[in-house]
Amino acid sequence: MNTMRKNTGLFLSGLILAGSFALAGCAARVQTGYRVYDVDHDDYHVWSNDEVVYYSRWENETHRKHRDYNRRSREEQHEYWQWRHSH
Repeated sequence: MNTMRKNTGLFLSGLILAGSFALAGCAARVQTGYRVYDVDHDDYHVWSNDEVVYYSRWENETHRKHRDYNRRSREEQHEYWQWRHSH
């Protein structure tokens, strides 16, 4: 019976430790965002909070209504990356 308690305690400790690593991994993923490929410049950009600031600025400067980047046409996405590389 005593051995079973020890094993249960070790199992629960391991489960808690694994859970904390999993949560830390999720937080890091949210912070870094996701990658977007720029075809014309053959490079990737991380779409994070920093990129959202630039994207909002582009929408404002080009007098566009707000729309998610992924919902824009390929031509508009191309225009955004052209603008982004020049700023």
